[in-house]
Amino acid sequence: MAGSETLTAARWMHPELDRCVHCGLCLSACPTYRVLGREADSPRGRIYQMIQVAHGNLPLSASVIRHLDLCVACRGCESACPSGVRYGELIEHARTLIEQTSVRPTFVRLARRLALRHLVLSPVMLRSAARLLWVYQRAGCRTVVRKARLLPSKLALADQFAPEIEPPSFYRYYGQTLPAQGTRRGRVAFFAGCVANVACASLNRATVRVLRRLGYDVWIPARQTCCGALHAHAGLREDAQKLARQNVDVFLAEPCDAIVSNAAGCGAALKSYADWLASDPVYVGKAKVFVQMVRDVTEFLDATGVNGQLRPLKVRVTYQDPCHLAHVQKLREAPRRLLRAVPGLELREMLHADLCCGSGGIYSLLEPSMSLEILRRKMEEVNETGAEWVVTANTGCWVQLKAGVRLFGRGQRVLHVVEVLDEACRAGGEVSGGL
Repeated sequence: MAGSETLTAARWMHPELDRCVHCGLCLSACPTYRVLGREADSPRGRIYQMIQVAHGNLPLSASVIRHLDLCVACRGCESACPSGVRYGELIEHARTLIEQTSVRPTFVRLARRLALRHLVLSPVMLRSAARLLWVYQRAGCRTVVRKARLLPSKLALADQFAPEIEPPSFYRYYGQTLPAQGTRRGRVAFFAGCVANVACASLNRATVRVLRRLGYDVWIPARQTCCGALHAHAGLREDAQKLARQNVDVFLAEPCDAIVSNAAGCGAALKSYADWLASDPVYVGKAKVFVQMVRDVTEFLDATGVNGQLRPLKVRVTYQDPCHLAHVQKLREAPRRLLRAVPGLELREMLHADLCCGSGGIYSLLEPSMSLEILRRKMEEVNETGAEWVVTANTGCWVQLKAGVRLFGRGQRVLHVVEVLDEACRAGGEVSGGL
């Protein structure tokens, strides 16, 4: 290869590439390989392509980019890997370099950056978009559009995954500290996310209610912003680091016992800030302090205890492990212990509970066909349990599984673990403060 091309290829070198021994144990943990059965769409196959690009033996072609884009970045392969390859670092590194080479079509590149640099970071834009989507969903527009087949095929598929908008948005609580109910046990900060404020507002409210009922003041910082996970997954590394710095400053500005998140994907990103900012001498120390305070809501409640606070729920449930909770945060038992703490609740384990549901942040919108097939297979296993409720612990999975029930389910309710706890806590009456 020419000198400049060799230099570009060499940037693909990453220490993790050498750790892969190509044993293939990751294959069965990869949702895209399970669907397609193609080596190039497995973790091992993608790593092989990265190695070949790094050594200048393979051009960064549209085909290579396609195989890397099709990865859900669920990181299930990391749990399966005997060599401990940090595949998440590899796929994010590769996507960062793809973005920097500007080889994507101009329209695609601009659309991605408009969504990630403006829409998800602006409460005003998100609320406006949510209002339009709400009208589209509730005024019969969606029915007309679907029957008339007015949308292009890929967009029509993506429309299947659009969350049901639940006004009012959660943004109205930003800047508030909502007091504990009963005996005060401490003060926590709540990380509310970005899109979740309009797409999962009821879930955010339920999370705050549970924390308050269990004795915690809940501070909702006004200047918090997106966690940066979407940006890191899309290869916009510098954008993710900028968001990390803002959140570190905001959440360390006031004392609290923990920073609580109800989204496994966000929590995984928040816990990665020290790595993201490792080369920033101004922020690396503060980021380490921040990371030590971050807790998934199931992790926090499991540690602090909920026994004695819950009324019986006579219901059969099955639990879907969010990828970034099970494979990245390594939290599998905490959500299950919380569910088993509810009197009368029967937990029925599904087959392959920790296999991806196909959500992957905005993956279901970018790759709706693959996402749909992964979801269809997940719902087959959900249906086999005979559960009345499908429970998860991530906002993206929560939205995805609701689509799964609409498309392939048997009328199950989809809830977050904290919503189950919220229902089990209601014997104590409603909390004050408008939630």
